[in-house]
Amino acid sequence: MTTLAQLAARHCKPLKGDAHRLSAEDAAALLSALPDWELVEHGAAIRKSFRFKDYYRTMAFVNALAYVAHAQDHHPDLGVYYDHVVVRYSTHDVGGLSDNDFICAAKADQLA
Repeated sequence: MTTLAQLAARHCKPLKGDAHRLSAEDAAALLSALPDWELVEHGAAIRKSFRFKDYYRTMAFVNALAYVAHAQDHHPDLGVYYDHVVVRYSTHDVGGLSDNDFICAAKADQLA
């Protein structure tokens, strides 16, 4: 079983094509390492809402996550609000979920 720390220690790789799309079983196994993340869009994406005490902390998280996204070359969709951020990952180049989504989700959890 993969842990959050093991996922977060990995680095994203460029992936193209549906051969890199995770099966429902593989996605469910990786999701078990990520507390409070949920499968959405019929298994094509994962999402989590992160809560903060105030806008400053919310934006600090968003900026740190932007740095990680740039470093990993894997970018989330974000909904940014006063006291929370909704983070959504999916790999457009594979048409669903890939390892990169779970790697970056684990890194987001470590930031929070």
